[in-house]
Amino acid sequence: MTTSVQVFDPAMCCSTGVCGPSIDPALMRFAADLEWLGEQGVHVQRFNLSQEPAAFAAQPIVLKAIEVQGESALPAILVGGVLKSTGAYPSREQLAAWAAAPASEKPVVAKGGCGCGPTGCC
Repeated sequence: MTTSVQVFDPAMCCSTGVCGPSIDPALMRFAADLEWLGEQGVHVQRFNLSQEPAAFAAQPIVLKAIEVQGESALPAILVGGVLKSTGAYPSREQLAAWAAAPASEKPVVAKGGCGCGPTGCC
């Protein structure tokens, strides 16, 4: 059975961290870590509150976390349907341990972006 990781991001223009005039290195790292996790055979899904609110509404455990913690509960990370983290993006090592994937020291550069501009970024 394939492990699944679901990420419920706060509202933002895109999840890569390469949006608009400022770049968030933590989001870039996390996007690369999720890409790496997918390459390890883990099923990764990422939901953005501003673009996919129905995904949040369909996940009672995420709704409960938001009810208790407010917006600070996001990002919420589920692994196999179990809430593993709220309020911060975990490290690659944490993701690998939760998903039973081999940890890797090799850095991965996230592909894609917002979809605008020649490099895929805004």
